[in-house]
Amino acid sequence: MELVDIKSNIEYLKEYIKCCTLEWGKPKSDEELNDYINKKTEKILSNNYDNLICAIGLIKNNVLIGFISLFKTDGDERQDLTPWYATMYVKKEYRGFGYSKILNSSIIDEAKRLGYDKVYLKSNLINYYEKFGAIFIERLNNGENLYYINV
Repeated sequence: MELVDIKSNIEYLKEYIKCCTLEWGKPKSDEELNDYINKKTEKILSNNYDNLICAIGLIKNNVLIGFISLFKTDGDERQDLTPWYATMYVKKEYRGFGYSKILNSSIIDEAKRLGYDKVYLKSNLINYYEKFGAIFIERLNNGENLYYINV
C-alpha cells in the first residue's frame, strides 16, 4: 500500500477525475465524460486549474483504491474559508478496511506540511467526520453541515 500524488501518474489522475465526476458531478454521456476527463486532465497538468491544492491517492497493487484532496474553495458558500478537505473516496469493494483513516491522516499531514492550521469540510453525513476530529460550525444554505478539523 502506498500514498501518491495523483498528478504524478496520468492514469491515476484520469481515474480520479472520472470517480469525482461520477460521484459528485452532473450526469454525462460516455462521450461527454471522456471529453471532460481529457480536458480537465490537461488543465490540471498544465497548472491551469488553481482550485486543486493537492490530491493524494491510495494505491494497492498498482490500483487506485481511494483518494482525498485539498481544494482552495468548495462550492459557492463560504468562499472566505480555505483550504477545503474534499473528495474523500474509497471504491466500494475496498470499504470497511480502514482506508479512509489512512486517507484522512495523509491529508491532515499534507495540510500541516503546507502551513495550514485547520481544514474545512462540508457533508450531509452524520457522525462520520467527527471520528476524524471534525467540529461542527454551522448548517449551510444548501443543507450540508460545515465543519473544521484542526491540523
